[in-house]
Amino acid sequence: MANNVDDSPDALCTIGEGDCVVLKRGDIFKAAQIQKNRKVIFEKQWFFLDNAVGELYGTAFEVASGGTLQPKKPKLTESITEVREAGTDNRNIVDDGTSQKLTRDDIETLKGQGLKGQDIVQQLVENSSSFRDKTEFAQEKYIKKKKKKYENTVTILKPSTRILAQMYHGREPGKICHLRYDSLAQMLTLGNIHAGSKVIVFETCAGLVLGAVMERMGGHGSVIQMYPGGGPVRAATDSFGFPKHFLHTLHDFPLCKVQPLLAGQLSLDAQEPDAPPQPNPEGRSQESGGGDSTVEKMESEMERETDDREKRREDKAQERKMKNEEKRKKQLAVAALLQPRNADGLVIASRLHPCPVLLALLKFMAPSRPFVVYSQYREPLIECYTKLREQGGTINLQLTETWLRHYQVLPNRTHPVLLMSGGGGYILSGTTVMAGPPKPTPPQSAEEPSPKRIKLQEADG
Repeated sequence: MANNVDDSPDALCTIGEGDCVVLKRGDIFKAAQIQKNRKVIFEKQWFFLDNAVGELYGTAFEVASGGTLQPKKPKLTESITEVREAGTDNRNIVDDGTSQKLTRDDIETLKGQGLKGQDIVQQLVENSSSFRDKTEFAQEKYIKKKKKKYENTVTILKPSTRILAQMYHGREPGKICHLRYDSLAQMLTLGNIHAGSKVIVFETCAGLVLGAVMERMGGHGSVIQMYPGGGPVRAATDSFGFPKHFLHTLHDFPLCKVQPLLAGQLSLDAQEPDAPPQPNPEGRSQESGGGDSTVEKMESEMERETDDREKRREDKAQERKMKNEEKRKKQLAVAALLQPRNADGLVIASRLHPCPVLLALLKFMAPSRPFVVYSQYREPLIECYTKLREQGGTINLQLTETWLRHYQVLPNRTHPVLLMSGGGGYILSGTTVMAGPPKPTPPQSAEEPSPKRIKLQEADG
């Protein structure tokens, strides 16, 4: 993880050794870390990131022979943009595979000669018999397709919430509960995440939501992560490359100890299980009789090995005891943060059922504070909505579905993209209020209401 000491604008925009970065080629992303002499495999191609140190974020690099990166020169990108002849339509073009004169062996030979991807694309254009008959739009589409295939260009980007959300949603959407970046942006807005606040986060999205909250807070305030199981998962959080002072604001607390904390029965006493009894090797030494020197040497070696083993076992037990004590102190500090029940926000995004978690964590929030819950499915949030309406203590409850569609914006051909995401999940949001005492229900009378009784009397008269 990067720990930048120099906070100047030039240093923050420059790639440094140890920084966490995101590699981009087309619409494909991959998280990596800048380390010397470390081979990185991206899109079936390997290279080293050593030459990227000192360059600016957003720089495009070409992969040269030997896996070295070279900054791409801007003038090379415009070598095929000269005026070309174009046809009026594509009705007479037959895709039978004979229009391209270059064979696969010829292209491999060009690669072996050291030609760059831009030059190979130029050769493909010149040796295509049907290229001039294509329309101008078809020619640009052809060049774009060939560039994507033959140009070995990699762009190095600075990690951000949007970029990492796109990366996970494109490569492994199941790890982040199919959370789309527009849904994540709505969660940060509805949760009123800002610097200096105390936010509770419960998520099973590989740490993506946690990292987004920390990035929005800018290292000011407190973030308390509730986690199920043995420990928190922060794979995506580590990809942000936060500096050290960001990590000082991050705390974690096990979800299994929330109810004891609410009931005032939290016990964090470390109880170590007793070590199992070990066999005593002296029994074997007593059984072996005689004063043979060979036997004595074997016995001394066994005793020495036993002593070393016992020492290592004691060291491990002491180290485990120290870790448990440190963990206990951290949990006590987090419990002290939660005890006043004055959290400023609550964010939940989990594949687990959110209803019991939401009802428990809402008790740690101060009145007039927002909360937001994300789920890939609608039914769990409907149950949460019903429970909150029944028990009270919340207002402005809204259950919404996120929707996103990309548009292609090009001259004379701006239109919605044909392929789009099927769904971005559902979001439940609301605001906490101070719950008053329950109103007494008036006793039900068996008599008829007075207006109805008057009407009956008038009818009898």
